[in-house]
Amino acid sequence: MQRTVNFFREVGRELRKVSWPNKKELTTYTITVIATVTFFAVFFALVDMGISKLIRLILE
Repeated sequence: MQRTVNFFREVGRELRKVSWPNKKELTTYTITVIATVTFFAVFFALVDMGISKLIRLILE
């Protein structure tokens, strides 16, 4: 039981050391992540469609 208590004490100490982002930074990071995920989703969808069409042309 003492090990569990010590673990949570250490977690609390470490969380106090964390540098949390302010509202402006959080907004910037969120927009960056959403834009990156959207870009890669569209990119891989286009690559997938291109490869599918290429395979269909080869097999016909």
